[in-house]
Amino acid sequence: MSAMPAAARPRAALLPLLAALALAGCASADLDGQLAAANRDAAGFTGGKLALARTDAERTRMQAEADRLLATPLDQAGAVQLALAGSPALQAALAEHWSASASAAQGGRIANPMFSFERTRLGGELEIVRTLSFGLFELLLLPARAAVAERRVAASQLQLTAEVVRQITEVRQAWVRAVAARQNLAYATQVHDSAEASAELARRMQAVGNWNRLTRARQQLFYADAATQLALARQAELATREALVRALGLDSAQAARLQLPERLPELPAQPVAPEAMAQAAPDTRLDLRLARARYDAAAAAQGLGRVSSVLDVELAGKRSSVWPEGAGHETGRGWELGVRLPLFDFGGTRRDAMNAETLAAAQRLEATRRAAESQLRESQAAYRTAWALARHYRDEVVPLRRLMQEENQLRYNAMLIGVFELLQDAREQVRSVMAAIDAQQQFWLADAALQASLIGQPTGATLGAMPDVGGSDAQAH
Repeated sequence: MSAMPAAARPRAALLPLLAALALAGCASADLDGQLAAANRDAAGFTGGKLALARTDAERTRMQAEADRLLATPLDQAGAVQLALAGSPALQAALAEHWSASASAAQGGRIANPMFSFERTRLGGELEIVRTLSFGLFELLLLPARAAVAERRVAASQLQLTAEVVRQITEVRQAWVRAVAARQNLAYATQVHDSAEASAELARRMQAVGNWNRLTRARQQLFYADAATQLALARQAELATREALVRALGLDSAQAARLQLPERLPELPAQPVAPEAMAQAAPDTRLDLRLARARYDAAAAAQGLGRVSSVLDVELAGKRSSVWPEGAGHETGRGWELGVRLPLFDFGGTRRDAMNAETLAAAQRLEATRRAAESQLRESQAAYRTAWALARHYRDEVVPLRRLMQEENQLRYNAMLIGVFELLQDAREQVRSVMAAIDAQQQFWLADAALQASLIGQPTGATLGAMPDVGGSDAQAH
């Protein structure tokens, strides 16, 4: 123990405490600020309405918003707003981010000081010692620790934005599939009704002796196939609707009130130009920003670890009071410095681990950069191809089928073909319309995938196989 002037002793003992209190709030998890940043970075997805309901009043307000949206047929933008207002999965993601962000911020705080009280009696002498100790290196390195924590909090905020974009993209695509399945069901019903009428007419024609059993069996087989396709269309409509219900996070009562439009939106007059897509600067992409934030945090932690892995120093302020037997008490003040000696562990393995983590983060950043360029090119190509195919079906295939039906109607009126050929042609036209719906669905799925890719959350951009619209019996007319 070393002596010091009495007036200086209290101030010296309080200096570490004051410094710790001054720096304790350097790193913090500001959820509202992070939600505002997510709304800003993903404004095209959230519309500025991303929020975590933490009180009953906020939950009631969100419930009222969900009820308002469910009162009318839900378009794609309304589906996104409904998910933002009531999806438990999205709210869980926000709460989990809050927890992760708080844990990251905690890494920038210094540990609480340790106060110890010692009471010793030796014979007639009583001694009481009070000690207040701090981790000196923790205090000296606190600014660096706070900087590492801030980088980790920033990475957590970017991860939240990416997760929100992913969930909203899933909602958009689930809405497209549900509406397309509803639209396909309507046309599958038309095919079924046409096949049913054809089968009934064939039965009557056989009954009066105009047709043989083979001809009737062909019509009956087509009817059986149409019934199968109708059942599958009904199941697809139910499955895609329930997938949308899950993506939106609706309960049973809300699911029963869910209304969808009769058809998908019309195609845009022109696809998004490549120049407009190129305006998405690489540095603004979420995946690249997140990879860079993780690299920066790893690099900062590595620099901090070079020191903390070797030395650990603890500073303690002490006050001792002694009551000798038969005399007044004496008081002493001082300080104590404890150093952990690196005799058995020189911190080499910890430094190796941090070096490896930094190297991995650097390589992950480069891999993300390269993958982002490829994924964006793929998404752009899929989007433009889907738009071209959907326009081809709308402007070429469906009008040609309509023209063929009109010509065959004239041929039927002139008694050049029979009613069964006319019904078959009508069925083929319906099939071409269903193929056009599928192409339109592929476009809107590709559009949602492209929007996610532009912001830096690729979801894959594969196009499904287009159905054959030539028709097996088309050449028979």
